[in-house]
Amino acid sequence: MNPESASDPIVFFGCGDSGHAIVTADSVGGKAAKLIRMAEEGIRTPPGFVLGVSFCRDYFDRGGRLPDGFAELLSRQTERLGKATGLKFGGERRPLLLSVRSGAAVSMPGMLDTILNVGLTDRTLSALICLTGNPRHAWDSYRRLVQSYGESVYALAAEEFERVVEAQLASQSVPASGELDAAALREIALESLAWFASRTGKPFPQDPQTQLVEATEAVFRSWRSPRAVEFRRLRGLEALPGTAVTFQAMAYGNLGGSSGAGVAFTRNPATGKKTLYLDFLPNSQGEDIVAGRSRLQGTAALELILPDVYRQLVQIAKQLERLFGDAQDFEFTVQEGRLYVLQSRDAKRTPLAGLRIACDLVAEGLIDEQTALDRLSGFDLDKICSVSLAPPKGAKPLCRGTPASSGAAVGPVALSPKAAIELAAQGRSPILVRNDITTADIAGLAASAGILTARGGRTSHAAVVARQLNKVCVVGCRELKLAGDSQRFQAGERWLAEGECLSVDGESGEVYAGRLDVREIRPTAYLEQVARWKETAKAE
Repeated sequence: MNPESASDPIVFFGCGDSGHAIVTADSVGGKAAKLIRMAEEGIRTPPGFVLGVSFCRDYFDRGGRLPDGFAELLSRQTERLGKATGLKFGGERRPLLLSVRSGAAVSMPGMLDTILNVGLTDRTLSALICLTGNPRHAWDSYRRLVQSYGESVYALAAEEFERVVEAQLASQSVPASGELDAAALREIALESLAWFASRTGKPFPQDPQTQLVEATEAVFRSWRSPRAVEFRRLRGLEALPGTAVTFQAMAYGNLGGSSGAGVAFTRNPATGKKTLYLDFLPNSQGEDIVAGRSRLQGTAALELILPDVYRQLVQIAKQLERLFGDAQDFEFTVQEGRLYVLQSRDAKRTPLAGLRIACDLVAEGLIDEQTALDRLSGFDLDKICSVSLAPPKGAKPLCRGTPASSGAAVGPVALSPKAAIELAAQGRSPILVRNDITTADIAGLAASAGILTARGGRTSHAAVVARQLNKVCVVGCRELKLAGDSQRFQAGERWLAEGECLSVDGESGEVYAGRLDVREIRPTAYLEQVARWKETAKAE
């Protein structure tokens, strides 16, 4: 098959005259469909192109093989993108690096693979240093590529790469990779390259075109990964045919203190309150935010560090809601003070937030009553309520974290996804306690009543999935300490064992030992408003 005969188009965006026909999420994926709209509306996005969903479908129809001529097809597209950006993919003077991202018709946060900095090699590394004047950024980007490429293309364990990073953090006595200097990051990159070669039996690919083809194939394969299959089963999405692949010029959030990466929700996805809800990490790339392994900063910190960027984000949040008619979850990168929106999607939300957002959007004139009723049809309105713990007078929490999904959960501790599934099978409602959670833990997340983590942010992919599954979630609890595969953990000053009972409050972020009572408050005013809409719809 000629790869250019695929039924879905190859579409460019952000490159001036895109010259494409009207596209849909079904043909190019929800991510690219919205990127195209944003670029047309003048929202700054890194330019790029997308291979439609039919390319993925064809890949599996061929038994997991790419068609002849696929590498040449990609080469032509990157050449066109290079002309639009003034850079060259594989160039040794002004190199173009790419992000390779998935994008199904329906959002699947964190379930499919993404590979950043594709095109970086020993030769283009020097060119990147000359282009940016920043060797620290170049070595940081290279070590990130080697790790994500090893994980996605060769299924290497993330823990092995993380151990290399942790060793340097300990050696330099700094808490996070954003504080490592160029020399330390060079050592990480070189050690990662050596470890990659020892585990795969071959050196890291030094041909940018090979990297691009293999990264694309890895995104296709991730469509059938266990976590993606389980997510589609849980959400009733088994009929989806595959994922598109979006290629974008890199925007660098790891270029120093005026750069960074973040994720923002235009409204609070746990409560529905109309307020910008974001996580940000200076001198970082997007995977640091969504992976759930880093300690992140919130709205107040960003407003203090980069006030102009914060003001732009407030305006972009309003623009995105007007454009798409719903609360949005969007990823962004700040490159030396310049803001780029990488993607936007309808925000995953709790039922309580869904009710409030629907009512508020009608009041603001962004949607009509029937649209709101359609969006609420998937919720059991009789069960929607605000739930919180009712601790007895004088009770002191063991620890406190950042609320990521509202409600209250009371149950036995599970220290692994497997333990959570086993407890749930016994009719008990476990609290999954982890250093961090990833989307690979989705079966354990689904089996749990609540999630409590020592690290991570409220906008990580796993926290987004927890909200979508309506699970209580508290993240970034610094007083929580877990060691290896131990069956015990420390919360504040107290040690607890797996199976002991915890009570977690998703409103306050407080965690208590034992089984506390809960209180429920019905959102009466919003429910009465929906009831009036239904009566009006019947009368018509």
